[in-house]
Amino acid sequence: MAFGGVVRICRSTRMLLLKLNILTFLVYFSGLCCSYALQDVTAELFGTENYGTIAAFGDLNSDKQTDIFIIRNQAEVVVFLADPKIPYFKPKVRINKDVLPVSSAAITSVVPGDYDGDSQMDVLLTTESKAGTSALIFWGRNQTLDLDDSLLLNKTFTDQPLIMDFNGDMIPDIFGVTNPSLKSEVCYLAKRTLEWKNALSSPVKLRKPHSNAFIDLNKDFTADLFLTTDGPMFFETWISKNGNFTQEDILPSTPPEKANVVGQSSFIDFDGDGVQDHLLPVCLDAACQQSEIYVAKTGQDKPEWVRVLSNFQQRSTVWGFVPGELRPALHLGDYNLDGFPDALVVLRNTSGSGQQAFLLDNVPCNDASCHNAGRMFRIRWDQSDLGAIQNAVMATFFDIYEDGILDMLVLSRGEDKDLIIHALKNNFEADAYFVKVMVLSGLCSNNCPEGVKPFGVNQPGPYVMYTTVDSNGNQKNASAGQLSQSAHFSLQLPYTVLGLGRSANFLDHLFVGIPRQPGEMEIRKQEWTAIIPNSQLIVIPYPHNRPRSWSAKLYLTPSNSVLLTAIALIGVCVFILVIIGILHWQEKKADDREKRQEAHRFHFDAM
Repeated sequence: MAFGGVVRICRSTRMLLLKLNILTFLVYFSGLCCSYALQDVTAELFGTENYGTIAAFGDLNSDKQTDIFIIRNQAEVVVFLADPKIPYFKPKVRINKDVLPVSSAAITSVVPGDYDGDSQMDVLLTTESKAGTSALIFWGRNQTLDLDDSLLLNKTFTDQPLIMDFNGDMIPDIFGVTNPSLKSEVCYLAKRTLEWKNALSSPVKLRKPHSNAFIDLNKDFTADLFLTTDGPMFFETWISKNGNFTQEDILPSTPPEKANVVGQSSFIDFDGDGVQDHLLPVCLDAACQQSEIYVAKTGQDKPEWVRVLSNFQQRSTVWGFVPGELRPALHLGDYNLDGFPDALVVLRNTSGSGQQAFLLDNVPCNDASCHNAGRMFRIRWDQSDLGAIQNAVMATFFDIYEDGILDMLVLSRGEDKDLIIHALKNNFEADAYFVKVMVLSGLCSNNCPEGVKPFGVNQPGPYVMYTTVDSNGNQKNASAGQLSQSAHFSLQLPYTVLGLGRSANFLDHLFVGIPRQPGEMEIRKQEWTAIIPNSQLIVIPYPHNRPRSWSAKLYLTPSNSVLLTAIALIGVCVFILVIIGILHWQEKKADDREKRQEAHRFHFDAM
């Protein structure tokens, strides 16, 4: 009897396990189908304040949460501070025309940074007028801005300046071509005093709008200078040697031959080899009826342009870049954390008036034209959530929930003149891994002014690279520069997110480098080993010239697999306990039955 009960229980257990397997498969399949889904969370983030032009990102109040700087009607700047309660971003600080020296000037850009070296975040605004581009700085104080204390630069620029660390002191400097001399100059603002110096050894005429960059181009972990010009040398590269910039042609100096409209340059480790690549969107005609994207890899003897996207056709509809004042531009980020950066771009229907944002997937090359690059872009036409946003004008990546997964912010043109902000949550559920790195200024370590840790101070110039081994045993590496561009809505994040794919291995090596001072021979680079995946690393390079003394704070972000594993383990344990309980109950019933029978036999014999 007991054995038969156990057999029946085992059969029931097998049926239950079969049903659980089917349910698990259905859940996995549905999750796989929705792994690239997007969710509109605009109201959750901004409430009814979702209008204006997103201009920059940074942590103004040093709470380790990234805030958003928004320009409204080119007349005021509103800082949306991150908040734990809905709406998650609330307008807290406003800079309007009442505090600007020239109220008629239009605000064109916002660049947060620590310009005076006091480890408090300041904010630089650029304004456009007939006299040129002016720069105005509001100084940070007590984790906010002192609107009564500002500094207007006494020279104007021909275009928006590039914020970079020209002299390697880890205090952002202001680089550009000034009026009326038309010379390249750099402005130092340490201790809040203006100091102008000539920047480069030869004259340069910058293109407007430019896409200048402060990025390491020769893999020595020291940021170099890249310029877009109107001269015969369309692109100029100035390599940092011992802290001084020397012009060298390590990149193609002219765009592809067929290019009619040249877009904005951007830099990213496109193929995951640890070297920054130059990405360039172009149009083959003035109306952008034919569009293409090229990449020029550094580190080659004679680098050449390689086409990585030319198919812009969806069935019978042909799309293309939007020609205009800002020119075609890419906003880059690793959307699916596979270790290869993807892109967001705004395209226009060439046969109509439709205009929307698209996601460009970085995939292995399957075309002879991109063979030398090894990778290519592929347009994801199936993103209905992006397609639902009509009249899009700009799209960028942003880590909304600070979980290492890049979400999206899209700007669209509404009925009035101002833009509408849309926030899309990335519900990517493949559980890939990442490492998130933020390099601080290192101007202070423990004794910081007013006791505020400078976790939010945007720092241009640091370079990050990792090496590891993937699940197949292959060597894998990737690199990124921090805040390499600052003008014309580059919208770069104050940290770098490097995807690791589905390999949960520790990072073998993580390298961090910062700019050097003029005449300094030693490269400022430090290495950390055995970094845990899904972690945020905050690097404090203090003191600057002693990398071995640099410190790093590690913050772990548990992945979905940890939660799913815990749930599965608890579920299995509960299931086993239930089976044990049922078997114990059946055994107890059988024992009671045998005791009754034994008692019955005893009394029968006694009679």
